[in-house]
Amino acid sequence: MAKSTTPDDIDDSSAPLIEHLAELRNRIIKSLVAFVIAMLLCFMVWNPIFNFLTQPLCDALESQGQACNLVLIQLQEGFFVAVNIAMLGGFVLAFPVIAFQLWRFVAPGLYKTEKNAFLPFLVASPLMFFLGAAFAYYVIMPMGYTFFLGFQQFGMDGAGPVTTAPDAIADPQGAIESLQRAGIAFQGSVNEYLSLTTKFIIAFGLCFQLPVLLTLMGKAGLISADALRRGRKWAVVGILTLAAVATPPDVISQIVLFCVVYMLYEISVILVTRVEKKRNADLMAEGLLDPEDLE
Repeated sequence: MAKSTTPDDIDDSSAPLIEHLAELRNRIIKSLVAFVIAMLLCFMVWNPIFNFLTQPLCDALESQGQACNLVLIQLQEGFFVAVNIAMLGGFVLAFPVIAFQLWRFVAPGLYKTEKNAFLPFLVASPLMFFLGAAFAYYVIMPMGYTFFLGFQQFGMDGAGPVTTAPDAIADPQGAIESLQRAGIAFQGSVNEYLSLTTKFIIAFGLCFQLPVLLTLMGKAGLISADALRRGRKWAVVGILTLAAVATPPDVISQIVLFCVVYMLYEISVILVTRVEKKRNADLMAEGLLDPEDLE
């Protein structure tokens, strides 16, 4: 006779689920607390952070003899810029705590071999993101902002560097033309600049996740090194499209991004190949794979 299910049995069977949900809630609360504390800390020092983010623009303006000034289009814009900077900095500052809480929630459900396989990717992902963000900040952004500022046109008062007397004597015709043409000067919005800079940093940070993503997919058996080699031509097309979208419309920036991302793609092929060799060696050692099947 089948054993009847009592309410107590049902409550006992649902206990593990309730425990997991309670554990998830505690991990989320700890992550949120870490984020709020980090955000408040960054809000108190948002000016130095903003000065750091505007340094590529200031260098580009200085090279053209212009002052590094941004404007507030709306009265409340400065406050929301400070909040956005605090949120961005708070997430970066709290990310180790958030990643640790995620790991503590997932790790108990993994076997030892799975932990050893997953942990390197958890460490490599933020490192590659920061590497991509640094590449955007120190390489792409200076080139991009110099390109954008090249569309200015100086000549009228307040539209750029003023023509000095020695320059006017040396080139009187050029001085007259500079006074006759309409001036086009950069007067950037603080919020728009921060938005553009954030897009650059996030886009390149995500691009540098390519080796981590493809290697993880290779370890899970979702993709093979042979498929990556056969897909090189499609990878070239995709990377060229990405370079055209994610960078300013100048050839140098696009070529630099293409070379870097394609190099990451080739590194991914090498990493996936090593993962497959190790997996095949383990399977052959366990007698689950015949060497003839690899030929």
